[in-house]
Amino acid sequence: MSDLFDCLTEEEQEQLEHVISIETYDKNKTIYNEGQIPDQIFCLLTGKVKIFKLGVGGRCQTIRLIKPVEYFGYRPFITRQHCISSAATLESSVIAHLPLPYLVSLIQKNNQLAWFFIQQLAEALGKADERTVSLTQKHINGRLAEALIFLKDSYGLEEDGCTLSIHMSREDLANLSNMTTSNAIRTLSAFSNDKLIAIDGRRIKLINEKELQRISMLG
Repeated sequence: MSDLFDCLTEEEQEQLEHVISIETYDKNKTIYNEGQIPDQIFCLLTGKVKIFKLGVGGRCQTIRLIKPVEYFGYRPFITRQHCISSAATLESSVIAHLPLPYLVSLIQKNNQLAWFFIQQLAEALGKADERTVSLTQKHINGRLAEALIFLKDSYGLEEDGCTLSIHMSREDLANLSNMTTSNAIRTLSAFSNDKLIAIDGRRIKLINEKELQRISMLG
């Protein structure tokens, strides 16, 4: 949370340290639910978190992924809404909690902190716009290729330099790519047959990243 602390005076930093709590979440643990009244801002310190929404028929749509060190869960409080999405861990994670009313009191007194969160929201909005275009205009191959590149850019690779460091279920990967699980499985198999990736359970190795990027760009 050093970027947020950089916006604060020494006195504000000391005050903040007394109200922050840190909690460890197991894999697949719910952090907050859609419809909940927001009262905390969260900062992912270690691990991986997904933001998702249940659609028609209970189908899950992954809206975005959270990576360390990223803040989430505060937008509904600012707009005086209930949470319109849910959050859950993809693996064991450590998350910092900060009461939102206290954060608002700091923002009202600290212009630099206010500007920090304006930038955070603006960046999130830009990414949401790009994702909307991708999910509505790209074909299945393009969406899945984009998802694989996105996972690599978000969470990096393992020590071999080509295996994604996040091991998602086929269902989670499908939800991220806005497709059915069966379509995600078929498309992954096609990518594997074309030697673009190698699959070992939930581990995915990017063999031909340049071609995946081309497929993503073509849509």
